[in-house]
Amino acid sequence: MTMLPGRRAPLDPDRFGGSQPVPEPLLTTLADGRRIVVRQAGRGVPIVLLHGFPLDHTMWDGQWALVAAGGALDGSARLIAPDLAGFGGSDGPTASSIAGMADEVVAILDALGCHEPVVACGLSMGGYVVQHLAARHPDRLRGIVLVDTKLEADTPAARAGRVDLSERVGRWGARIAAEALVPRLLAPHLLAPGSGRSTLETRLRETILQTAVATIRTALAALGDRPDMTAAATGFVQPTLLVVGAEDGITPPECLERAAALIRHAELEIVAGCGHMTPMEDPTAFNARLASFLRERVVTAPPARPRGAP
Repeated sequence: MTMLPGRRAPLDPDRFGGSQPVPEPLLTTLADGRRIVVRQAGRGVPIVLLHGFPLDHTMWDGQWALVAAGGALDGSARLIAPDLAGFGGSDGPTASSIAGMADEVVAILDALGCHEPVVACGLSMGGYVVQHLAARHPDRLRGIVLVDTKLEADTPAARAGRVDLSERVGRWGARIAAEALVPRLLAPHLLAPGSGRSTLETRLRETILQTAVATIRTALAALGDRPDMTAAATGFVQPTLLVVGAEDGITPPECLERAAALIRHAELEIVAGCGHMTPMEDPTAFNARLASFLRERVVTAPPARPRGAP
């Protein structure tokens, strides 16, 4: 792998979750020649962190403290945070389906030499990718974490909205996506003047503006075409944690409440004061819940076998 210069400073450690030494970004090459940006740190059970749309791996900057010296998962977990193809610093093209993105995650893990089962943690679009990993590659998972996401497919109205946004992005650029999405991503009180957390809004906007128009449009089509996963979720056998912000207006808590009723032995955490970006909005609360889940349900447990496996 090739070392890359840091693209952006990490979030202020004094304001967003304590000490957060962010590892240097690396380049790993897939079998098809595409170069993928990834950060990784720690040792132990691998946890792959999958970003939302249209973001990149830096949305997980608040989680590196988990595997830092003295962190809650120091010595027991290895965090792996890639930029999915076409996003952030990774080569495109972007996969044209969520299932294709899931297959690419397996290819990234293979390129990193990580062949043991992982805990897959994904936010929003990343959560859709995790669901397809569980359905398509269950032997590669030992745990599932779905964050600010849902199982259901888009409604016709939501799909039409994605088509409209894609057309406007194609006409006027990524700033249209930033203008449409950023105000909806954070809990309302975090957008108020003087909230002390406006850095998040700026960070999200900068990330979206750096995303290629082709990537945004391809991903919007994939999101709109994704299948309903409620039936598939009843077959998920891995330990599962569901986390959602109490003020998430994109995938409200009832979305994951329905998922909790379908996925066997799933645990649900609703985080007060957070919107659609819980790991960024309250990394302290998110990290504590993730760490307790991993310690109690994953680190000491053997990998789950898919139903019907010998």
